[in-house]
Amino acid sequence: MSWLFGYKSQVPQGGPPPPGGEGGDAAGSPASAGQAAGDQNLTKAERKAMEAYRFDSSALERAAEAARTLERSKHAREALELSKLQEGTRQQEYMAKVKEYEAHIEQSKVEQKRVDHEERRKTLAEETKQQQQRAQYQDQLARKRYEEQLAQQQRVQEENLRKQEESVAKQEAMRRKTVEHEMELREKNKMKLLEAELRAKAKVDRENRDLTLEQIRLKAEENRVTVMESIKTAGSVLGQGATALLTDWNKVATTVGGLSLLALGVYSAKGATGVASRFVEARIGKPSLVNETSRFSLLEAVRHPIDTLKRLKPKPTDALQGVVLQPKLEERLRDIAIATKNTKNNKGLYRNILMHGPPGTGKTMFAKKLASHSGMDYAIMTGGDVGPMGRDAVTALHKVFDWANTSRRGLLLFIDEADAFLRKRSSEQISEDMRSALNAFLYRTGEQNPRFMLVLASNTPEQFDYAINDRLDEMVEFTLPGLEERERLIRLYFDKFVLQPAAEGKKRFKVEQWDYSAVCSRMAKLCEGMSGREISKLGVSWQAACYSSEAGVLTEQMVLDRCEASVRQHKQKMAWLSEQEKLDHKSITGGKGFLPQQN
Repeated sequence: MSWLFGYKSQVPQGGPPPPGGEGGDAAGSPASAGQAAGDQNLTKAERKAMEAYRFDSSALERAAEAARTLERSKHAREALELSKLQEGTRQQEYMAKVKEYEAHIEQSKVEQKRVDHEERRKTLAEETKQQQQRAQYQDQLARKRYEEQLAQQQRVQEENLRKQEESVAKQEAMRRKTVEHEMELREKNKMKLLEAELRAKAKVDRENRDLTLEQIRLKAEENRVTVMESIKTAGSVLGQGATALLTDWNKVATTVGGLSLLALGVYSAKGATGVASRFVEARIGKPSLVNETSRFSLLEAVRHPIDTLKRLKPKPTDALQGVVLQPKLEERLRDIAIATKNTKNNKGLYRNILMHGPPGTGKTMFAKKLASHSGMDYAIMTGGDVGPMGRDAVTALHKVFDWANTSRRGLLLFIDEADAFLRKRSSEQISEDMRSALNAFLYRTGEQNPRFMLVLASNTPEQFDYAINDRLDEMVEFTLPGLEERERLIRLYFDKFVLQPAAEGKKRFKVEQWDYSAVCSRMAKLCEGMSGREISKLGVSWQAACYSSEAGVLTEQMVLDRCEASVRQHKQKMAWLSEQEKLDHKSITGGKGFLPQQN
Protein backbone atom coordinates (compact mmCIF):
# COMPACT_ATOMS: atom_id res chain seq x y z
CA MET A 1 0.00 0.00 0.00
CA SER A 2 3.03 2.35 -0.21
CA TRP A 3 1.82 3.61 -3.50
CA LEU A 4 -1.46 4.61 -1.88
CA PHE A 5 0.07 6.80 0.89
CA GLY A 6 2.90 8.29 -1.18
CA TYR A 7 5.85 6.31 0.12
CA LYS A 8 8.85 6.23 -2.13
CA SER A 9 9.34 3.04 -4.01
CA GLN A 10 12.66 1.57 -4.89
CA VAL A 11 13.30 2.03 -8.54
CA PRO A 12 15.83 -0.34 -10.06
CA GLN A 13 19.00 1.12 -11.42
CA GLY A 14 18.91 1.83 -15.17
CA GLY A 15 15.12 2.18 -15.27
CA PRO A 16 13.26 4.89 -17.13
CA PRO A 17 13.06 8.20 -15.39
CA PRO A 18 9.71 9.31 -14.06
CA PRO A 19 7.69 11.04 -16.65
CA GLY A 20 7.20 14.67 -16.41
CA GLY A 21 3.85 15.79 -15.41
CA GLU A 22 1.84 17.94 -13.14
CA GLY A 23 3.80 19.72 -10.39
CA GLY A 24 7.11 18.05 -11.34
CA ASP A 25 10.19 18.47 -13.54
CA ALA A 26 11.82 15.98 -15.74
CA ALA A 27 15.06 14.46 -14.65
CA GLY A 28 16.92 16.14 -17.42
CA SER A 29 15.29 19.61 -17.13
CA PRO A 30 17.46 22.70 -16.83
CA ALA A 31 15.99 23.59 -13.45
CA SER A 32 17.07 20.30 -12.08
CA ALA A 33 20.46 20.72 -13.50
CA GLY A 34 20.79 24.15 -12.01
CA GLN A 35 19.64 22.93 -8.65
CA ALA A 36 22.18 20.14 -8.73
CA ALA A 37 24.93 22.56 -9.62
CA GLY A 38 23.91 24.81 -6.73
CA ASP A 39 23.89 21.93 -4.32
CA GLN A 40 27.44 21.14 -5.17
CA ASN A 41 28.54 24.55 -3.92
CA LEU A 42 26.99 23.84 -0.44
CA THR A 43 28.75 22.18 2.46
CA LYS A 44 27.82 18.77 3.74
CA ALA A 45 25.85 20.13 6.70
CA GLU A 46 23.95 22.60 4.51
CA ARG A 47 23.07 19.86 2.09
CA LYS A 48 21.60 17.76 4.97
CA ALA A 49 19.56 20.74 6.14
CA MET A 50 18.23 21.33 2.66
CA GLU A 51 17.25 17.71 2.31
CA ALA A 52 14.88 18.12 5.29
CA TYR A 53 12.86 20.91 3.61
CA ARG A 54 12.55 19.37 0.16
CA PHE A 55 9.17 17.96 -0.90
CA ASP A 56 8.62 15.31 -3.55
CA SER A 57 5.37 16.16 -5.33
CA SER A 58 5.49 13.08 -7.46
CA ALA A 59 4.35 11.03 -4.54
CA LEU A 60 1.21 13.13 -4.12
CA GLU A 61 0.50 12.85 -7.78
CA ARG A 62 0.80 9.13 -7.64
CA ALA A 63 -1.46 9.02 -4.58
CA ALA A 64 -4.11 11.12 -6.33
CA GLU A 65 -3.89 8.91 -9.37
CA ALA A 66 -4.26 5.85 -7.22
CA ALA A 67 -7.24 7.37 -5.41
CA ARG A 68 -8.98 8.08 -8.70
CA THR A 69 -8.23 4.59 -9.87
CA LEU A 70 -9.54 3.19 -6.60
CA GLU A 71 -12.79 5.20 -6.88
CA ARG A 72 -13.39 3.88 -10.32
CA SER A 73 -12.74 0.36 -9.15
CA LYS A 74 -15.62 -1.83 -7.97
CA HIS A 75 -13.53 -2.97 -4.94
CA ALA A 76 -13.07 0.53 -3.52
CA ARG A 77 -15.35 -0.04 -0.52
CA GLU A 78 -13.70 -3.37 0.31
CA ALA A 79 -10.27 -1.79 0.14
CA LEU A 80 -11.40 0.96 2.50
CA GLU A 81 -12.82 -1.58 4.95
CA LEU A 82 -9.62 -3.57 4.76
CA SER A 83 -7.63 -0.42 5.53
CA LYS A 84 -9.85 0.28 8.52
CA LEU A 85 -9.39 -3.27 9.78
CA GLN A 86 -5.65 -3.01 9.41
CA GLU A 87 -5.66 0.27 11.32
CA GLY A 88 -7.85 -1.26 14.09
CA THR A 89 -5.50 -4.23 14.31
CA ARG A 90 -2.55 -1.87 14.68
CA GLN A 91 -4.43 0.03 17.39
CA GLN A 92 -5.17 -3.20 19.28
CA GLU A 93 -1.59 -4.33 19.00
CA TYR A 94 -0.52 -0.95 20.28
CA MET A 95 -2.96 -1.17 23.23
CA ALA A 96 -1.76 -4.70 24.00
CA LYS A 97 1.80 -3.46 24.07
CA VAL A 98 0.72 -0.58 26.31
CA LYS A 99 -1.03 -3.00 28.70
CA GLU A 100 1.95 -5.33 28.63
CA TYR A 101 4.17 -2.41 29.44
CA GLU A 102 1.85 -1.36 32.29
CA ALA A 103 1.82 -4.95 33.63
CA HIS A 104 5.59 -5.02 33.43
CA ILE A 105 5.67 -1.76 35.38
CA GLU A 106 3.29 -3.19 38.01
CA GLN A 107 5.40 -6.35 38.28
CA SER A 108 8.49 -4.20 38.70
CA LYS A 109 6.74 -2.32 41.49
CA VAL A 110 5.76 -5.61 43.19
CA GLU A 111 9.30 -6.93 42.81
CA GLN A 112 10.62 -3.68 44.23
CA LYS A 113 8.24 -3.99 47.20
CA ARG A 114 9.35 -7.57 47.70
CA VAL A 115 12.98 -6.53 47.61
CA ASP A 116 12.22 -3.69 50.03
CA HIS A 117 10.39 -6.12 52.33
CA GLU A 118 13.29 -8.60 52.16
CA GLU A 119 15.76 -5.83 52.93
CA ARG A 120 13.58 -4.70 55.83
CA ARG A 121 13.34 -8.27 57.10
CA LYS A 122 17.10 -8.73 56.89
CA THR A 123 17.55 -5.43 58.65
CA LEU A 124 15.17 -6.49 61.42
CA ALA A 125 16.91 -9.90 61.70
CA GLU A 126 20.29 -8.22 61.89
CA GLU A 127 18.98 -5.79 64.51
CA THR A 128 17.49 -8.73 66.47
CA LYS A 129 20.80 -10.59 66.21
CA GLN A 130 22.67 -7.51 67.38
CA GLN A 131 20.25 -7.12 70.28
CA GLN A 132 20.64 -10.80 71.22
CA GLN A 133 24.41 -10.54 71.08
CA ARG A 134 24.23 -7.35 73.13
CA ALA A 135 21.94 -9.10 75.66
CA GLN A 136 24.24 -12.12 75.77
CA TYR A 137 27.25 -9.92 76.25
CA GLN A 138 25.50 -8.02 79.03
CA ASP A 139 24.44 -11.34 80.57
CA GLN A 140 28.04 -12.59 80.39
CA LEU A 141 29.24 -9.38 82.00
CA ALA A 142 26.61 -9.67 84.75
CA ARG A 143 27.47 -13.36 85.28
CA LYS A 144 31.16 -12.56 85.37
CA ARG A 145 30.54 -9.81 87.90
CA TYR A 146 28.43 -12.20 89.97
CA GLU A 147 31.12 -14.89 89.78
CA GLU A 148 33.73 -12.35 90.81
CA GLN A 149 31.54 -11.33 93.73
CA LEU A 150 31.12 -14.96 94.73
CA ALA A 151 34.85 -15.53 94.41
CA GLN A 152 35.53 -12.45 96.52
CA GLN A 153 33.05 -13.64 99.14
CA GLN A 154 34.59 -17.11 99.08
CA ARG A 155 38.07 -15.64 99.54
CA VAL A 156 36.82 -13.56 102.46
CA GLN A 157 35.13 -16.61 103.99
CA GLU A 158 38.26 -18.71 103.48
CA GLU A 159 40.35 -16.00 105.08
CA ASN A 160 37.98 -15.83 108.05
CA LEU A 161 37.93 -19.61 108.29
CA ARG A 162 41.73 -19.71 108.17
CA LYS A 163 41.95 -17.13 110.92
CA GLN A 164 39.44 -19.11 113.01
CA GLU A 165 41.36 -22.33 112.41
CA GLU A 166 44.61 -20.63 113.40
CA SER A 167 42.95 -19.32 116.55
CA VAL A 168 41.50 -22.73 117.39
CA ALA A 169 44.87 -24.37 116.64
CA LYS A 170 46.63 -21.94 118.94
CA GLN A 171 44.07 -22.59 121.69
CA GLU A 172 44.35 -26.35 121.13
CA ALA A 173 48.14 -26.13 121.26
CA MET A 174 47.97 -24.17 124.50
CA ARG A 175 45.52 -26.66 125.98
CA ARG A 176 47.67 -29.59 124.83
CA LYS A 177 50.76 -28.04 126.39
CA THR A 178 48.84 -27.49 129.61
CA VAL A 179 47.59 -31.10 129.67
CA GLU A 180 51.04 -32.44 128.82
CA HIS A 181 52.57 -30.36 131.60
CA GLU A 182 49.97 -31.63 134.05
CA MET A 183 50.57 -35.25 132.95
CA GLU A 184 54.30 -34.78 133.23
CA LEU A 185 53.94 -33.45 136.77
CA ARG A 186 51.59 -36.30 137.63
CA GLU A 187 54.05 -38.86 136.21
CA LYS A 188 56.89 -37.33 138.18
CA ASN A 189 54.85 -37.52 141.37
CA LYS A 190 53.94 -41.16 140.66
CA MET A 191 57.55 -42.05 139.97
CA LYS A 192 58.63 -40.44 143.21
CA LEU A 193 55.91 -42.35 145.12
CA LEU A 194 56.87 -45.61 143.38
CA GLU A 195 60.54 -45.10 144.13
CA ALA A 196 59.71 -44.47 147.77
CA GLU A 197 57.56 -47.60 147.94
CA LEU A 198 60.24 -49.73 146.23
CA ARG A 199 62.90 -48.47 148.62
CA ALA A 200 60.70 -49.30 151.59
CA LYS A 201 59.84 -52.73 150.19
CA ALA A 202 63.48 -53.50 149.38
CA LYS A 203 64.47 -52.53 152.88
CA VAL A 204 61.77 -54.80 154.36
CA ASP A 205 62.78 -57.67 152.02
CA ARG A 206 66.40 -57.37 153.01
CA GLU A 207 65.40 -57.48 156.65
CA ASN A 208 63.06 -60.53 156.13
CA ARG A 209 65.29 -62.47 153.68
CA ASP A 210 66.59 -64.96 156.22
CA LEU A 211 63.11 -65.64 157.56
CA THR A 212 61.75 -66.20 154.01
CA LEU A 213 64.52 -68.63 153.07
CA GLU A 214 63.90 -70.66 156.23
CA GLN A 215 60.18 -70.92 155.44
CA ILE A 216 60.89 -72.14 151.88
CA ARG A 217 63.32 -74.78 153.15
CA LEU A 218 60.79 -76.12 155.66
CA LYS A 219 58.03 -76.35 153.03
CA ALA A 220 60.29 -78.24 150.62
CA GLU A 221 61.31 -80.73 153.29
CA GLU A 222 57.68 -81.41 154.24
CA ASN A 223 56.70 -81.92 150.58
CA ARG A 224 59.57 -84.40 150.01
CA VAL A 225 58.57 -86.44 153.05
CA THR A 226 54.92 -86.54 151.91
CA VAL A 227 55.81 -87.73 148.37
CA MET A 228 58.13 -90.46 149.63
CA GLU A 229 55.46 -91.78 152.03
CA SER A 230 52.92 -91.86 149.18
CA ILE A 231 55.28 -93.80 146.89
CA LYS A 232 56.05 -96.31 149.62
CA THR A 233 52.33 -96.84 150.35
CA ALA A 234 51.40 -97.32 146.67
CA GLY A 235 54.29 -99.71 146.08
CA SER A 236 53.39 -101.85 149.04
CA VAL A 237 49.72 -102.06 147.96
CA LEU A 238 50.59 -102.97 144.33
CA GLY A 239 53.19 -105.48 145.49
CA GLN A 240 50.76 -107.21 147.80
CA GLY A 241 48.10 -107.34 145.03
CA ALA A 242 50.54 -108.71 142.43
CA THR A 243 51.81 -111.32 144.94
CA ALA A 244 48.28 -112.42 145.73
CA LEU A 245 47.36 -112.59 142.01
CA LEU A 246 50.44 -114.56 140.94
CA THR A 247 50.17 -117.00 143.78
CA ASP A 248 46.48 -117.74 142.92
CA TRP A 249 46.20 -119.16 139.33
CA ASN A 250 42.40 -119.00 139.33
CA LYS A 251 42.48 -115.24 139.63
CA VAL A 252 45.03 -115.03 136.77
CA ALA A 253 42.82 -117.12 134.45
CA THR A 254 39.75 -115.10 135.34
CA THR A 255 41.52 -111.79 134.62
CA VAL A 256 42.86 -112.95 131.24
CA GLY A 257 39.46 -114.33 130.17
CA GLY A 258 37.68 -111.12 131.11
CA LEU A 259 40.06 -108.93 129.11
CA SER A 260 39.78 -111.24 126.06
CA LEU A 261 35.98 -111.20 126.16
CA LEU A 262 35.99 -107.42 126.47
CA ALA A 263 38.23 -106.98 123.40
CA LEU A 264 36.16 -109.49 121.40
CA GLY A 265 32.94 -107.71 122.28
CA VAL A 266 34.33 -104.31 121.24
CA TYR A 267 35.55 -105.50 117.82
CA SER A 268 32.42 -107.61 117.19
CA ALA A 269 30.12 -104.68 117.95
CA LYS A 270 32.15 -102.42 115.65
CA GLY A 271 32.02 -104.88 112.73
CA ALA A 272 28.34 -105.64 113.20
CA THR A 273 27.53 -101.93 113.29
CA GLY A 274 29.38 -101.38 109.99
CA VAL A 275 27.65 -104.30 108.28
CA ALA A 276 24.25 -103.20 109.55
CA SER A 277 24.80 -99.60 108.44
CA ARG A 278 25.84 -100.71 104.93
CA PHE A 279 22.83 -103.04 104.72
CA VAL A 280 20.46 -100.27 105.84
CA GLU A 281 22.02 -97.79 103.42
CA ALA A 282 21.80 -100.22 100.51
CA ARG A 283 18.27 -101.48 101.20
CA ILE A 284 16.47 -98.66 102.97
CA GLY A 285 18.29 -95.37 102.33
CA LYS A 286 20.37 -93.99 99.47
CA PRO A 287 24.03 -92.90 99.12
CA SER A 288 24.95 -89.30 99.82
CA LEU A 289 26.03 -88.67 96.21
CA VAL A 290 22.60 -89.55 94.81
CA ASN A 291 20.47 -86.38 94.60
CA GLU A 292 17.28 -87.88 93.16
CA THR A 293 16.01 -91.41 92.62
CA SER A 294 12.81 -93.22 91.73
CA ARG A 295 13.86 -96.29 93.72
CA PHE A 296 11.56 -96.96 96.65
CA SER A 297 13.08 -96.63 100.11
CA LEU A 298 11.48 -96.58 103.52
CA LEU A 299 13.26 -93.41 104.62
CA GLU A 300 12.25 -91.51 101.48
CA ALA A 301 8.66 -92.72 101.84
CA VAL A 302 8.56 -91.38 105.39
CA ARG A 303 10.16 -88.07 104.42
CA HIS A 304 8.20 -87.48 101.18
CA PRO A 305 5.00 -89.55 101.18
CA ILE A 306 3.30 -87.53 98.44
CA ASP A 307 6.17 -87.93 95.98
CA THR A 308 6.27 -91.65 96.78
CA LEU A 309 2.56 -92.00 95.95
CA LYS A 310 3.06 -90.15 92.66
CA ARG A 311 5.74 -92.62 91.64
CA LEU A 312 3.30 -95.49 92.12
CA LYS A 313 1.10 -94.14 89.28
CA PRO A 314 1.33 -95.97 85.92
CA LYS A 315 4.09 -94.64 83.68
CA PRO A 316 3.68 -93.76 79.98
CA THR A 317 4.43 -96.56 77.57
CA ASP A 318 6.22 -94.29 75.08
CA ALA A 319 9.70 -93.02 76.02
CA LEU A 320 9.26 -89.95 73.80
CA GLN A 321 5.75 -89.01 74.86
CA GLY A 322 5.33 -85.27 75.41
CA VAL A 323 8.62 -84.24 73.82
CA VAL A 324 9.50 -82.29 70.66
CA LEU A 325 12.66 -83.25 68.79
CA GLN A 326 14.29 -83.57 65.40
CA PRO A 327 13.04 -86.56 63.38
CA LYS A 328 16.48 -88.19 63.01
CA LEU A 329 17.25 -87.79 66.71
CA GLU A 330 13.79 -89.07 67.61
CA GLU A 331 14.36 -92.21 65.55
CA ARG A 332 17.71 -92.88 67.19
CA LEU A 333 16.43 -92.33 70.74
CA ARG A 334 13.45 -94.56 70.06
CA ASP A 335 15.80 -97.38 69.01
CA ILE A 336 17.78 -96.90 72.24
CA ALA A 337 14.58 -97.02 74.31
CA ILE A 338 13.37 -100.23 72.65
CA ALA A 339 16.78 -101.90 73.01
CA THR A 340 16.98 -100.94 76.69
CA LYS A 341 13.49 -102.27 77.42
CA ASN A 342 14.23 -105.58 75.72
CA THR A 343 17.55 -105.84 77.58
CA LYS A 344 15.67 -105.39 80.85
CA ASN A 345 13.07 -108.00 79.96
CA ASN A 346 15.71 -110.54 78.80
CA LYS A 347 18.10 -109.81 81.69
CA GLY A 348 20.93 -108.90 79.33
CA LEU A 349 23.89 -106.58 79.73
CA TYR A 350 23.07 -102.89 79.64
CA ARG A 351 24.92 -100.50 77.33
CA ASN A 352 26.52 -97.27 78.58
CA ILE A 353 25.40 -94.06 76.87
CA LEU A 354 26.89 -90.57 76.58
CA MET A 355 24.50 -87.67 75.92
CA HIS A 356 26.28 -84.42 75.06
CA GLY A 357 25.16 -81.01 73.86
CA PRO A 358 24.24 -77.51 75.05
CA PRO A 359 22.47 -77.11 78.40
CA GLY A 360 18.69 -77.13 78.47
CA THR A 361 18.23 -79.52 75.55
CA GLY A 362 16.58 -82.34 77.56
CA LYS A 363 19.28 -84.85 78.45
CA THR A 364 18.05 -85.34 82.03
CA MET A 365 14.41 -85.50 80.94
CA PHE A 366 15.06 -88.23 78.39
CA ALA A 367 17.06 -90.27 80.93
CA LYS A 368 14.08 -90.26 83.32
CA LYS A 369 11.63 -91.20 80.56
CA LEU A 370 13.98 -93.94 79.34
CA ALA A 371 14.08 -95.52 82.83
CA SER A 372 10.31 -95.25 83.18
CA HIS A 373 9.70 -96.72 79.71
CA SER A 374 12.06 -99.65 80.39
CA GLY A 375 10.59 -100.44 83.83
CA MET A 376 13.83 -99.49 85.63
CA ASP A 377 14.63 -97.22 88.55
CA TYR A 378 16.73 -94.13 87.94
CA ALA A 379 19.24 -92.33 90.14
CA ILE A 380 20.68 -88.89 89.38
CA MET A 381 23.99 -87.63 90.70
CA THR A 382 26.18 -84.66 89.77
CA GLY A 383 29.86 -84.84 88.96
CA GLY A 384 30.45 -81.58 90.76
CA ASP A 385 29.61 -83.23 94.10
CA VAL A 386 32.55 -85.65 93.85
CA GLY A 387 35.42 -83.13 93.90
CA PRO A 388 34.65 -81.40 97.24
CA MET A 389 34.56 -84.77 99.06
CA GLY A 390 38.36 -85.15 98.78
CA ARG A 391 39.60 -88.47 100.15
CA ASP A 392 36.05 -89.61 100.92
CA ALA A 393 35.13 -89.51 97.21
CA VAL A 394 36.44 -93.04 96.55
CA THR A 395 34.38 -94.51 99.40
CA ALA A 396 31.30 -92.57 98.29
CA LEU A 397 31.62 -93.86 94.70
CA HIS A 398 31.95 -97.47 95.90
CA LYS A 399 28.81 -97.00 98.01
CA VAL A 400 26.93 -95.73 94.95
CA PHE A 401 27.88 -98.75 92.83
CA ASP A 402 27.20 -101.17 95.70
CA TRP A 403 23.78 -99.58 96.12
CA ALA A 404 23.14 -99.82 92.36
CA ASN A 405 23.98 -103.55 92.34
CA THR A 406 21.27 -104.24 94.94
CA SER A 407 18.45 -102.99 92.67
CA ARG A 408 15.98 -105.74 91.70
CA ARG A 409 14.35 -103.81 88.84
CA GLY A 410 17.61 -102.55 87.36
CA LEU A 411 18.95 -99.05 87.86
CA LEU A 412 19.73 -96.29 85.34
CA LEU A 413 22.56 -94.29 86.93
CA PHE A 414 22.55 -90.80 85.37
CA ILE A 415 25.66 -88.67 86.07
CA ASP A 416 25.09 -85.06 85.07
CA GLU A 417 28.14 -82.85 84.35
CA ALA A 418 30.26 -85.97 84.42
CA ASP A 419 33.29 -84.14 83.01
CA ALA A 420 33.71 -82.41 86.39
CA PHE A 421 35.61 -85.42 87.80
CA LEU A 422 36.24 -87.62 84.74
CA ARG A 423 38.72 -85.25 83.05
CA LYS A 424 41.84 -86.26 81.15
CA ARG A 425 44.70 -87.36 83.37
CA SER A 426 47.40 -86.58 80.81
CA SER A 427 46.58 -82.98 79.91
CA GLU A 428 44.84 -81.82 83.08
CA GLN A 429 46.41 -80.90 86.41
CA ILE A 430 44.16 -82.89 88.74
CA SER A 431 44.67 -83.62 92.40
CA GLU A 432 45.52 -87.04 93.80
CA ASP A 433 42.04 -87.32 95.33
CA MET A 434 40.40 -86.69 91.94
CA ARG A 435 42.77 -89.15 90.28
CA SER A 436 41.86 -91.77 92.88
CA ALA A 437 38.14 -91.12 92.33
CA LEU A 438 38.61 -91.48 88.56
CA ASN A 439 40.48 -94.76 89.03
CA ALA A 440 37.74 -96.08 91.34
CA PHE A 441 35.10 -95.16 88.73
CA LEU A 442 37.08 -96.92 86.00
CA TYR A 443 37.44 -100.02 88.20
CA ARG A 444 33.69 -100.27 88.86
CA THR A 445 32.73 -99.69 85.19
CA GLY A 446 35.32 -101.93 83.53
CA GLU A 447 32.69 -104.46 82.46
CA GLN A 448 29.07 -104.17 81.44
CA ASN A 449 26.63 -105.01 84.20
CA PRO A 450 23.16 -106.62 84.13
CA ARG A 451 22.14 -104.71 87.27
CA PHE A 452 22.62 -101.07 86.30
CA MET A 453 22.95 -98.91 83.18
CA LEU A 454 25.38 -95.96 83.09
CA VAL A 455 24.29 -92.73 81.36
CA LEU A 456 26.71 -89.77 81.29
CA ALA A 457 25.75 -86.20 80.36
CA SER A 458 28.16 -83.39 79.51
CA ASN A 459 28.31 -80.05 77.70
CA THR A 460 32.02 -80.51 76.89
CA PRO A 461 32.59 -84.21 76.03
CA GLU A 462 36.05 -83.48 74.62
CA GLN A 463 37.37 -83.16 78.20
CA PHE A 464 36.71 -86.83 79.06
CA ASP A 465 39.62 -89.16 79.78
CA TYR A 466 40.28 -91.71 77.03
CA ALA A 467 39.50 -94.60 79.38
CA ILE A 468 36.03 -93.09 79.95
CA ASN A 469 35.41 -92.89 76.20
CA ASP A 470 36.41 -96.55 75.95
CA ARG A 471 33.59 -97.52 78.33
CA LEU A 472 30.88 -95.75 76.26
CA ASP A 473 28.80 -97.83 73.86
CA GLU A 474 26.55 -95.13 72.43
CA MET A 475 27.03 -91.36 71.98
CA VAL A 476 24.04 -89.10 71.25
CA GLU A 477 24.29 -85.41 70.47
CA PHE A 478 21.48 -83.13 71.65
CA THR A 479 21.54 -79.87 69.66
CA LEU A 480 19.54 -76.66 69.79
CA PRO A 481 16.04 -76.58 68.23
CA GLY A 482 15.43 -75.53 64.64
CA LEU A 483 12.64 -73.28 63.37
CA GLU A 484 9.98 -76.01 63.15
CA GLU A 485 10.86 -77.43 66.58
CA ARG A 486 10.84 -73.94 68.15
CA GLU A 487 7.39 -73.24 66.72
CA ARG A 488 6.00 -76.57 67.98
CA LEU A 489 7.55 -75.96 71.37
CA ILE A 490 6.20 -72.40 71.64
CA ARG A 491 2.72 -73.63 70.73
CA LEU A 492 3.05 -76.37 73.36
CA TYR A 493 4.06 -73.98 76.13
CA PHE A 494 1.55 -71.33 75.06
CA ASP A 495 -1.21 -73.91 75.43
CA LYS A 496 0.19 -75.15 78.76
CA PHE A 497 0.98 -71.84 80.48
CA VAL A 498 -1.59 -69.51 78.87
CA LEU A 499 -4.61 -71.15 77.25
CA GLN A 500 -5.18 -73.91 79.81
CA PRO A 501 -5.08 -71.59 82.88
CA ALA A 502 -7.37 -69.15 81.07
CA ALA A 503 -9.80 -71.97 80.19
CA GLU A 504 -9.81 -73.19 83.80
CA GLY A 505 -11.12 -69.77 84.87
CA LYS A 506 -8.37 -68.95 87.33
CA LYS A 507 -8.59 -65.59 89.02
CA ARG A 508 -6.75 -62.69 87.37
CA PHE A 509 -5.87 -64.68 84.27
CA LYS A 510 -7.59 -63.83 81.00
CA VAL A 511 -6.46 -63.69 77.38
CA GLU A 512 -7.56 -61.26 74.69
CA GLN A 513 -8.75 -62.53 71.33
CA TRP A 514 -5.98 -62.41 68.69
CA ASP A 515 -4.35 -64.70 66.13
CA TYR A 516 -2.44 -67.07 68.42
CA SER A 517 -1.08 -69.16 65.56
CA ALA A 518 0.49 -66.24 63.70
CA VAL A 519 2.04 -64.85 66.88
CA CYS A 520 3.57 -68.24 67.75
CA SER A 521 5.09 -68.49 64.26
CA ARG A 522 6.49 -64.99 64.62
CA MET A 523 8.01 -65.72 68.04
CA ALA A 524 9.59 -68.94 66.72
CA LYS A 525 11.60 -66.85 64.24
CA LEU A 526 12.67 -64.44 67.00
CA CYS A 527 13.86 -67.20 69.38
CA GLU A 528 16.67 -68.47 67.18
CA GLY A 529 19.50 -70.03 69.21
CA MET A 530 17.42 -70.50 72.39
CA SER A 531 17.24 -73.88 74.10
CA GLY A 532 14.13 -75.74 75.21
CA ARG A 533 14.66 -74.68 78.82
CA GLU A 534 14.83 -71.00 77.83
CA ILE A 535 11.62 -71.31 75.82
CA SER A 536 9.88 -72.99 78.77
CA LYS A 537 10.95 -70.06 80.95
CA LEU A 538 9.40 -67.79 78.33
CA GLY A 539 6.04 -69.51 78.99
CA VAL A 540 6.39 -68.79 82.71
CA SER A 541 7.20 -65.14 81.92
CA TRP A 542 3.87 -64.85 80.05
CA GLN A 543 2.05 -65.85 83.22
CA ALA A 544 4.10 -63.35 85.22
CA ALA A 545 3.19 -60.58 82.75
CA CYS A 546 -0.51 -61.37 83.17
CA TYR A 547 -0.26 -61.47 86.98
CA SER A 548 1.60 -58.14 87.08
CA SER A 549 -0.97 -56.29 84.94
CA GLU A 550 -3.72 -54.29 86.61
CA ALA A 551 -6.61 -55.96 84.79
CA GLY A 552 -5.09 -59.43 84.71
CA VAL A 553 -5.51 -59.68 80.91
CA LEU A 554 -2.76 -60.99 78.64
CA THR A 555 -2.52 -59.04 75.39
CA GLU A 556 -0.65 -59.73 72.16
CA GLN A 557 1.77 -56.87 72.82
CA MET A 558 2.60 -58.21 76.28
CA VAL A 559 3.43 -61.64 74.81
CA LEU A 560 5.68 -60.14 72.13
CA ASP A 561 7.39 -57.82 74.62
CA ARG A 562 8.26 -60.74 76.90
CA CYS A 563 9.56 -62.70 73.92
CA GLU A 564 11.78 -59.82 72.77
CA ALA A 565 13.07 -59.37 76.33
CA SER A 566 14.00 -63.07 76.51
CA VAL A 567 15.79 -62.83 73.17
CA ARG A 568 17.80 -59.82 74.40
CA GLN A 569 18.74 -61.65 77.59
CA HIS A 570 19.85 -64.71 75.55
CA LYS A 571 22.07 -62.53 73.36
CA GLN A 572 23.55 -60.88 76.45
CA LYS A 573 24.36 -64.29 77.96
CA MET A 574 26.06 -65.34 74.75
CA ALA A 575 28.07 -62.09 74.72
CA TRP A 576 29.30 -62.80 78.26
CA LEU A 577 30.95 -66.06 77.17
CA SER A 578 34.73 -65.93 77.04
CA GLU A 579 36.68 -67.12 74.01
CA GLN A 580 37.53 -70.42 75.70
CA GLU A 581 33.89 -70.94 76.67
CA LYS A 582 32.82 -70.27 73.09
CA LEU A 583 35.28 -72.90 71.93
CA ASP A 584 34.11 -75.37 74.59
CA HIS A 585 30.44 -74.72 73.77
CA LYS A 586 30.80 -74.59 69.99
CA SER A 587 27.66 -76.68 69.65
CA ILE A 588 25.52 -73.91 71.16
CA THR A 589 25.13 -72.28 67.76
CA GLY A 590 24.45 -75.63 66.12
CA GLY A 591 21.30 -76.70 64.33
CA LYS A 592 18.19 -78.49 65.53
CA GLY A 593 18.02 -80.65 68.60
CA PHE A 594 16.00 -82.22 71.35
CA LEU A 595 13.24 -80.17 72.95
CA PRO A 596 11.63 -81.82 75.97
CA GLN A 597 8.36 -80.88 77.52
CA GLN A 598 9.13 -79.38 80.92
CA ASN A 599 6.89 -80.88 83.58
